[in-house]
Amino acid sequence: MRVAVIIAARNLAPFIGDAIRSVLRQSHPDLTLILVDDGSEDATADRAIQIGGSRLHLLQQPAQGISHARNRGAAHPAARAAEALLFLDGDDWLAPDAIARLCAGLAGTPGAAAIQAPFAYVAEGATPDAAGALDHRKVSGTDLLARLILGNLFANGGHVLIRSEAWARAGGFREDLRFAEDWEFWPRLALLGPILAAAGPPALFVRRRQGSLMHGAATRLAAYEPTLAAIAQNADIAARLGPARLAHLSSRARRELLWTVGREMLRRGEASPALPLLRRGIGGRPRPQRLLILARALWLARRGMETAAES
Repeated sequence: MRVAVIIAARNLAPFIGDAIRSVLRQSHPDLTLILVDDGSEDATADRAIQIGGSRLHLLQQPAQGISHARNRGAAHPAARAAEALLFLDGDDWLAPDAIARLCAGLAGTPGAAAIQAPFAYVAEGATPDAAGALDHRKVSGTDLLARLILGNLFANGGHVLIRSEAWARAGGFREDLRFAEDWEFWPRLALLGPILAAAGPPALFVRRRQGSLMHGAATRLAAYEPTLAAIAQNADIAARLGPARLAHLSSRARRELLWTVGREMLRRGEASPALPLLRRGIGGRPRPQRLLILARALWLARRGMETAAES
């Protein structure tokens, strides 16, 4: 199976080398690597050429956003000749057998739209030679449409191999969405066929990086709103699930989003603004762990107000 790996990167010079080397060292033999430099102001492109050499297709453009960069990479002739696509973030890296494992699973199920593998979060300073402690995640099941509406199950596209035909039918990433664009894409992909689950160890290693777009927007509810609205208003999903069920799932997704944003605020020490989000997001039958988190937020918020009053 011929695979095109597309990396969209902006100002990732310190990390891009690990990403590129992880692709070039894949055990799968039939690979094309395309890097789209989305308006970098550092040495990302120079570093990429230095490491990738003739095996790298480099495209450069003014900053237009990750969706545009990924779509442009997928439109490259080398990508259009591939049977499957994988979108790797420029600050992550792949396990050496990642693509071989994904290809084996996808090739065995012709009707599948894609296949995803386990992934792991690592610290910002981790490297392939010293990954450190792993926060290992996996997603089971193949009928993921409803679960993908409730929230983004995947770290990003780096552990999801997409059949090229399904990519073309899905229509790529929406370029009007500047954040969480992959969350909106996965349900559209799931409409076209099963998303398989590959077994085994992590195929992708994801850096938890403070300077990333995800980190910057994780406590801004408004950043997610356009994506949530796009999913809720998708006529094809409504036709598949029924308008009432889509509305119900969208309402649950909003509640989960409130909880997620509130929990991240709490983690960053912002208890007072986190508290109303956690209260709205906890749901009617909360799990004990969520009740403990809410109680902690309430205690921290009150302590903060008392400290402010005393000062």
